Amino acid sequence: MVQIKVKLFATLRENREKELMMDLPQGATPKDIIEALNISEEEAAIVFLNGKSVGLDKVLEDNDTVSIFPPVGGG
Repeated sequence: MVQIKVKLFATLRENREKELMMDLPQGATPKDIIEALNISEEEAAIVFLNGKSVGLDKVLEDNDTVSIFPPVGGG
């Protein structure tokens, strides 16, 4: 098992904790986190692992921090 800190931002915080700890099996990925939290891949537009942008298939290690952002628009 690995313990991961998960931070959610903007609209992803609605009806969810803004920060939580998750225990996941070895080999878990950000995709496993968004599935466990019932977040669609479209909603999880930007994923950072320890401050660096990563894909949903990056394997997580114990004590990693995953930050998940929804799509960002500007004008």
